[in-house]
Amino acid sequence: MSEQPERMVTRLTSLDAMRGFTIAAMILVNFPGNGDQVFAPLKHTVWNGLTPTDLIAPFFLFIVGISIVLAYSKRLDQGNTDGLYKKTFFRFIKIFAVGIFLNLLPDFNFADLRYTGTLPRIALVFMACVLIFLNTSFRWQLWIGISILVVYWLAMTLIPTPGVGEVMLEPGVNLAAWFDSKYLPGKMWQGTWDPEGILSTFPSIVSGISGLLAGHLLISNRSSTDKVIYFMIFGLIATVGGYVWGLTFQVNENLWTSSFVLVSSGMASMILGAAYYTIDVRGFMQGTKPGIIFGANAIAVYVLADILALIFYRLSVGGDTLSGHCVGLLESTGLSPKLASMIYAALFVCINFIPAYVLYKKKIFIKL
Repeated sequence: MSEQPERMVTRLTSLDAMRGFTIAAMILVNFPGNGDQVFAPLKHTVWNGLTPTDLIAPFFLFIVGISIVLAYSKRLDQGNTDGLYKKTFFRFIKIFAVGIFLNLLPDFNFADLRYTGTLPRIALVFMACVLIFLNTSFRWQLWIGISILVVYWLAMTLIPTPGVGEVMLEPGVNLAAWFDSKYLPGKMWQGTWDPEGILSTFPSIVSGISGLLAGHLLISNRSSTDKVIYFMIFGLIATVGGYVWGLTFQVNENLWTSSFVLVSSGMASMILGAAYYTIDVRGFMQGTKPGIIFGANAIAVYVLADILALIFYRLSVGGDTLSGHCVGLLESTGLSPKLASMIYAALFVCINFIPAYVLYKKKIFIKL
């Protein structure tokens, strides 16, 4: 039997599962039992290079872009954009404000406040991508993304770092770090520089735009098979192209380099293509439920994990923190420190799954 053309996909199990597993992975790598004892794949790259952990944030931004297309396309096609700008702005404010709230915990020291971070960047990318999607076509979105990546590459590799007199791409000694030192208010994550600063936010928007482009493909009337093929081909081209670009502008999450955007978006495209084919086309659902449950309240679960981590990392038990006590018990069974640290992180993910499951069963979906 031949496949019928599809139109206006509004709910994809593969995307829901990918969103949830991405959040679960974010919690896993953010909260190890012992930050000094972590397997290399579960750590961010110190500078140039790529680990699985480096892919988590761009994957989520890629999913944000797709979700925008699925959520807004019908009203856009109908010419009914009443209230969308207001809705977008207030959602941006809510996500950004929650991010600032988490940065203030636990001491609420406004004098030492960091205005950047995971949620503030998600908020900025979300707002920028909605505005781009509502006001431009697929072609313009593609050109906007390409233009941002090229301009960022040229700026970072041709403009000498002020005060240094030459082009530098080292930690804290590059154009992005200088720009943040001049214009970014508040505390910076690394003291003299911030991986989620002002200039690097522009290419991170392109990670969201790559999701917009993927979303256009998903709602198109192409067959499921064609969609999978395009996801795989474009994903492979972007990944290879990113690594080639990396020969002159290295793959680097801290700077969110143009090559990093292509590599991470390409990989996200291929993984979504595989998931879409396996889950939505072939109907193979085994193992997807935990991801769907996490994904139903993704940002809410992320916020809850941050709050619970304060308890586990600060509550004293027998002269040690609760997390330290748990890791000690695991190590006492003969586990290596790194394995004990990873198992603790996995258990912490499971603890956060409990409220996520309760919310899902009660059909409570918290949308910031």
